[in-house]
Amino acid sequence: MPNLYAQEIDADQHIKAYQDEIRKKILDMYGLEKIPDEIESYIQAASAEPAMEESAIFDQVVDIVVAGEFDYYIYDLVPLGHALYYLSMASVYDQWIGQITKLREEMQEYEQMAARISRKKELEEDKILAELQDIKYRISTSSSILTDKQKTAFFFVLIPEEMILLDTQKAADLFSKYDVPLSGYIVNRVIPPRVATSEHAPEYLRNRYSMQTQYLTKIDELFGRNVLAQVEEMERDVTGLPMIERMAGAMFGEESF
Repeated sequence: MPNLYAQEIDADQHIKAYQDEIRKKILDMYGLEKIPDEIESYIQAASAEPAMEESAIFDQVVDIVVAGEFDYYIYDLVPLGHALYYLSMASVYDQWIGQITKLREEMQEYEQMAARISRKKELEEDKILAELQDIKYRISTSSSILTDKQKTAFFFVLIPEEMILLDTQKAADLFSKYDVPLSGYIVNRVIPPRVATSEHAPEYLRNRYSMQTQYLTKIDELFGRNVLAQVEEMERDVTGLPMIERMAGAMFGEESF
């Protein structure tokens, strides 16, 4: 619809493209005709790691935002996922790549000097150095996006159950540790009182409602005004524009539409 676009990131396709990119860089940098079997085995094994899919999705998220083709970006992400790991490792990666880059630059200076003394052809652009600088740029860019309090806001969606509440508290602590802007909480799948307290409601539903009521009180005590909305349990998945509009009405008020 006008001014609203949806996209699902294909992690498998992104991983395959990343593998092809790595192979091309190895062939170009080292002038090989074919990827050695042991290197190919490593590429395949690395791509099978459990975190690789999450990492591929996060990388694509960064690429889309950096492209700057839209005014706002809304992502459905796992809060304790690769984004926080990336942030926690950003300073380590930055220092390491900084040192490697410095050594590579010094090496390039010596090689250029030796080439001039021996009157050899000037060296081609250092592709390894360019790759290191690109990695450094991506790390700093993604970190700045995630921690930009003027442009970025994270919202936690939780349901009124004990384990979800505990996980949300842990995630909130981690966000605070890495200075990621947390802007509020949305409580989802709340059983409507009119349904749970009706005379025809089964005992199971009454018990679930009673349990939820306790955790809703606890959520209010923990997060207070940071709870921005409560969304009732709906009879089916939120798919299609009519259901999205209904969800938006529940979150922001019907008068907004």
